[in-house]
Amino acid sequence: MSEVLAGRRSRLRARSAPSGTGAIVVSRPTNVRYLAGPAPAGAALLLGPGDTDALLAHPDPTADPPGPHALAGRRPGEPGDPWDAAEPGDDGLRRTVPEPGQDPAVAAVLLAAAAGAAAVAVEEHHLTVARHRTLAAAVPGTALTDLDRAVERQRLVKDEDEIAALRVAAEITDRALGELLESILVGRTERHLALELERRLVDHGADGPAFPTSVATGSHSGLAGHRPTDRRVEEGDFLTVRLGASFRGYRCQIGRTFVIGTSPAPWQIELYDLVFAAQRAAREALAPGAELREVDRAAREVITAGGHGGALGPVTGYGVGLEIGEDPRLSPAAMGRLGPCVPVTVEPGVHLPGRGGVRIDDTLVVRPPADGGPELLTITTKELLAL
Repeated sequence: MSEVLAGRRSRLRARSAPSGTGAIVVSRPTNVRYLAGPAPAGAALLLGPGDTDALLAHPDPTADPPGPHALAGRRPGEPGDPWDAAEPGDDGLRRTVPEPGQDPAVAAVLLAAAAGAAAVAVEEHHLTVARHRTLAAAVPGTALTDLDRAVERQRLVKDEDEIAALRVAAEITDRALGELLESILVGRTERHLALELERRLVDHGADGPAFPTSVATGSHSGLAGHRPTDRRVEEGDFLTVRLGASFRGYRCQIGRTFVIGTSPAPWQIELYDLVFAAQRAAREALAPGAELREVDRAAREVITAGGHGGALGPVTGYGVGLEIGEDPRLSPAAMGRLGPCVPVTVEPGVHLPGRGGVRIDDTLVVRPPADGGPELLTITTKELLAL
């Protein structure tokens, strides 16, 4: 993993500081993790001139140092502690503890200036105005430039280690959902079912839920982002479940809709078939080179033709990885095209106020037709089951 992380940092440096005289300071926590592995809260990563790379943080005194330097039984400041080491570790990063109370990002730009950086690129989209002013004041003789979203763009295409973590997250999610479907559901509350699902995710090896689990019944079903309530599951309800596991920081998403009782009503079958057809159309549109808005259109046209176009949300799906809701966005206004090895969700849904609705979400990896087309990670059946 150290070599993978070092390769990511090298690619970022080549794109964003190619002259070798500039430095990069990464402060957005997800981006720090992508480039350096797990790090204490508030950490900043410096990619300095040449090979002056450092991870700056105030270590958690209750935890072992992160990454390949973690030493069982040792705490920051004890003998053998890699923090504030003079030499880089095996992964090429020096661990540095800022002065007490000092912002690690400020410590990073000071270190970059001391190493002779002519300019420092920072993540302006993550910094507040006040924090950016503090950084500029710390190094008045050094120009601060905008790194923009360079790390997010690099994160767009996943390597095989990342996709492997997503596969495990999806397997855990499918297993937790499958076990829930084998239990008795009538009479239980949305809140209780959501808590049980999250417990099952952890039991099966997840770091935790990828996002707050949504369980929606009856008139709540089909609502995007519904927060579970104390409403109880009743016969004849639609039951919509949306969940995902986080595994080694990588997050997936699945959404399924079921009917409680012996058989669904005709309107439930009709609505379900419509959403299923829309989801299938979008999944089939996933291919390297496909326009983002065309994938969205594939689903949206089916829903609109069925008379429910106004019920669709602003996006049909988005990227996943270290976060839920990464780029790219599958929406009517989205610009750009899909590339290979980009994981995305496809999640059309329709909610009918007062009645309920349907959502079907999957996580897939874009693959070329020669490799079999999009790789479906979440494999729980999409058949309309009566539970």
